[in-house]
Order: sequence, then structure tokens, then C-alpha cells
Amino acid sequence: MAEAIRMPLLSDTMTEGVISAWHKKVGDKVKSDDILADVETDKATMEVMPYVDGTLLYLGVEQGKAAKVNDIIAIVGKEGEDYKSLLDGGSPVAAKQAETQQVTAPASEAPKETKAAPKAELPKDVTIVRMPLLSDTMTEGKIVSWLKKEGETVKSDDVLAEVETDKATMEVMGYADGTLLHIGVPAGEAAKVNGIIAIIGKAGTDISAFLEAEKNGGNNTETVTPNTTGSSDSKASEPQAEAASSTAENEGGERLKASPLAKRLAKEKGINISSIKGSGDNGRIIKRDVDEYKPAAASAPAVQPMIAGSNEATFTDTPLSQMRKIIANKLSESMFTAPHFYLRMTVTMDNAITARKAINEVSTAKVSFNDLIIKACAMALRQHPGVNSSWTGEAIRQNHQINIGTAVAVEEGLIVPVVKGADNLSLSQISETASGLIAKARNKKLQPPEFTGNTFTISNLGMMDIDEFTAIINPPDACILAVGKIAPTPVAEGNNVVIRQLLKLTLSCDHRVVDGAVGAAFLQTLKSFLENPVMMLA
Repeated sequence: MAEAIRMPLLSDTMTEGVISAWHKKVGDKVKSDDILADVETDKATMEVMPYVDGTLLYLGVEQGKAAKVNDIIAIVGKEGEDYKSLLDGGSPVAAKQAETQQVTAPASEAPKETKAAPKAELPKDVTIVRMPLLSDTMTEGKIVSWLKKEGETVKSDDVLAEVETDKATMEVMGYADGTLLHIGVPAGEAAKVNGIIAIIGKAGTDISAFLEAEKNGGNNTETVTPNTTGSSDSKASEPQAEAASSTAENEGGERLKASPLAKRLAKEKGINISSIKGSGDNGRIIKRDVDEYKPAAASAPAVQPMIAGSNEATFTDTPLSQMRKIIANKLSESMFTAPHFYLRMTVTMDNAITARKAINEVSTAKVSFNDLIIKACAMALRQHPGVNSSWTGEAIRQNHQINIGTAVAVEEGLIVPVVKGADNLSLSQISETASGLIAKARNKKLQPPEFTGNTFTISNLGMMDIDEFTAIINPPDACILAVGKIAPTPVAEGNNVVIRQLLKLTLSCDHRVVDGAVGAAFLQTLKSFLENPVMMLA
């Protein structure tokens, strides 16, 4: 399915970006981490990536011309695919991003009159590096580590620090040459979006008055600098991942191109970067090349040993990751804001088991029971669009596209890759798409378009021998389906007791959007598809 590439919001003062150069042309094949274009903003020149594989179908802005934030600048999809619907109306995801940008970066809202705090002018030739808004759920970012120290000389493409957000660990650059005059947030601590994290300027510049005024709220935020450049251990990076490129020298003295992140990862793994073949533009070495050269080994956390005979209580505190913080906040808000109710239904899966076996004899991809459930849910949602809806606070939004999210457990928590347009995909296509997304989620390689835009979510714990459970609704969805295991169970049929393969489903519904009868009708249709899979193929 075609994906719109939009002009990103790279700083809270940015209203448009100029396409200074296109690196691809219509008809070219592109990879998710290829560089499409250079975009000049009010603060820096950034590289734009598509985050999806496919063919470049459309370029919306001429080189040298500007595009407003959130305007479509390119479309990537399958060769020959019709993408005009994207240009006509856009997507719910883009609309949500646009609303977020309006909230977080208002362009013309009149400031409220407040008592002015003391203000200090910023010294000349000083660059402020602030915590940017990296995703629509982000309120703060945690400084994982500083790679530079106060007093060190830095270049514009040096990586200053690593910042952990709710979706990714990003590399931060200052986009300025000079001396690192000030570090505003120690490693291990978090900074609110737009908070000062660093200041770069000429050695010896006195910034004490500015910092004091900033502390007292006297300074404005007009000096905000976009500062994200790369994705490290990416669950899914929102802005331009691995945006900066640099050069390294091989043993023969030749210069080779590599992203700062790729260089650092290669060094950490003890890999000679010159031995890696780059798959980026012009042979540029990127993170994926390092990962594929030698997969990173996960280290086991240290365990506190138990002392024999000791009555002293022992424990281990694990600091919250940004991902875990967002999960806690998002699901708490869902549970205590959306009035949940639950509908349970038992499905006889004997025919589904037989059908799956027959399908896998001819299918190009191995179809799982979860794939069957995704397809059945998508077909049922087509008949019950009220379930495929969202609560906006002002209206009930009925989504026209059916995008099924599948909850996947990862080390840091939970992420939901999305099978988009699932009702229009065959079972083998769903299998290929879902298995690919799940693998990328577990390898921390999901890209933003792959975990956003869900309109309905499935949480399946059947493979973990769970009989049944209830799930918390995944905003902005109105419903989530909890799937247990398929179990042989004695069933009374007439005067006989037979063994049937039964599956227990629980639908959690947001009562603001979905009433009991609507949810029950959806489950009845879902049951009919699963008990008679041939109906999905008709």
C-alpha cells in the first residue's frame, strides 16, 4: 500500500522546508533507509528517508521549492499503484500528526499576558540545542549518554548525546561548530520537550546570565535547534533516522562514507568498518549494514545473588525506559478514561484447522491461526464499520481503511505493528506482511509507518497456553480482541459428547463508541468466518 512521505516538523519554529536536492527520481526503487532528499529548514539541512521499501511513485515538490510542514513531498508504493487517493484526502495518521503539530507548535496563537520574568539576550554566535518533539506521544526524552564533555570542541556533525524517547534511542547533533559550553541534563535524567540540553558557542563565552534567565522563565524559545540525527536500537524512530553522514578511512587510506551511528556501532562491536559493504546511497555504510555484518548479542542483566541464611529483603530496581513510561501512561489513560466493557464468545475451530492445513499446501507463505483471525476480523469490520471507529472527544470517527494491529511483546515492553488494508489482502499476503512486521518488531527495526494507523487491535496469547484474558484498549482504537489458545474440549451435541477444538475470544469495547449490541453483532460475524473459513474466500 502506498505511503505518503510528508514534510516533517524538525523544530518548533519551522513552518516549511526547502527541498535543496532530490537524490531519487520517480520510478526509482527505494529502500526504507535510503536518502530521498535534502531538506533545508530554518535551522539546519536535514536528510529525509522514506522508512518504507518500494518504488518512488510521486514527487510533490520541485527541487529548490518549499513545502509546508505536513505537506506530501513524495509517495512510495508498489510499481504502478494508484496513489491519487492519498493526494485527495491524506490518511488518518497524517491528520493525527497535523493535529499534534498544531497543538505543540502553534504558529499564530496570541501569547497570554503574564508577568514578564527577567530576560537575557543570547550571546552572539551561540547555538541552543533543545529537546525536540520526536513523536506525537512524547513529553520528555531521557539522556542515555553524553558522547562529548563540557569544554570539548565539537563539529556540526558530531554526535553529542544519545536520547531515549518512547519509540527509539536517537542520536543528537548540535549542527554547529564550536565549544560545548553547557550540558543542561546529566546522563540518566530526562528533559521535557523544548528544554535546553546543550549550548554550543565560542570558547570562553559567558552564558551564565542567559541560563539564569532561562531558569526563571524569562527567555523565549526562538533559538530552538533541531537536533535528531539517528536511530540506535530503533523500535521505531519518528524523525529522520541516521540523517547525518560522515567519512571513515580504510586501511588503504581511501575515504569511505558511513553514518555516525554505523561508525559507533562498528567500533563497539570491534568491527573494522572498512570491511563492511555499504548499502546506502553511493556505498554509504548505515546501521543496517553493521547489524547484518554481525548481529548484536544481547547481554543478560546482572542478578543480585541471594545470601544464604540472610533475612534481609533484597530487590532490584530497573529504571523505566521511555517506552515503558509511555505504555504505562497510555494504557492507564485508556483504562480510566475509556469506559471498558467485555464480550466473550467461544468459537469452534475444527473447520479452521482443516482449512489452514489445506491452505498451507498451496500457499506461498505459511498461514498461521493468527493470520486467519486477522483476515476474519478485517472481513467482519467491513460489515460492522461502527467497531472500526475512534473517539476523538468531539466526534466518533468512522475509519474507512481497515488496519489491524497485532500486539508484539519485546524486551522493553509492547509494540503494535499494523497490517494495513487487511480486508483487501489474501491470507498469504497477510501472512507475509504480519510475519515480516513481527520479525522487525523483535529486531527493533520497525519504521514509523509500520506501527501507526491502527484502527483495530488483536492481542494473541494462545501460543503461551493462555485459555482466555481481557485486554486494555489500544488508543485510538475503540476495540481490542483478546485471543486465547485452541483447546480440545468435550462438547454436548444432541445426545452425544464429542471433542471439539474451541477458541475463546474476548472483545474489549469503548462504550463511548461501541454499544453492546454492536460489539455482539461483530463477534457473531467474526465467529461465522472462523467456523466457516470458506466464507472469507468467497
